[in-house]
Amino acid sequence: MAVHTLPRWTTRLLAVPAYVYECNAGWLLGHRFLRLTHEGRRSGRVYRTMLEVVGEDRATGEVFVMAGLGRSAQWYQNVRAGHALEIAIGRERFRPLYREPDPAEAADVLAGYEQRNRLIAPLVRLVLSWLVGWRYDGSPAGRQRLVVELPLVAFRPST
Repeated sequence: MAVHTLPRWTTRLLAVPAYVYECNAGWLLGHRFLRLTHEGRRSGRVYRTMLEVVGEDRATGEVFVMAGLGRSAQWYQNVRAGHALEIAIGRERFRPLYREPDPAEAADVLAGYEQRNRLIAPLVRLVLSWLVGWRYDGSPAGRQRLVVELPLVAFRPST
């Protein structure tokens, strides 16, 4: 899998939702983004990472996010090590439990995301292709391959 460093302007643009949360205005973003607070596995430092919500199951309270930089993403490794401290989404805050959906469920969640965002689907496919280093075409086979390389994580309240 290809690993890329994002251009400076892109990282600044992606930081905008974090600033919204820092101003206690996360509710303005609805359930489109969440802020994950997690502890470093080795450092013990507390980190906050903004993630786009790609799916939501209102019955269970689960929200799904994608590890866009793959399994090597620090937040992903911290969560897998049991160091997820808090999810902030909209006006809600909770201590999360996490799970990794199997590839079939993850592909279904991603298909739903693509359907809801069909107007920007070509851009989404372009970005995902860039992240994985191969052409993602949005086909079921491509989606299955994609969710193996860029896993989805489901968070839900622990209470």
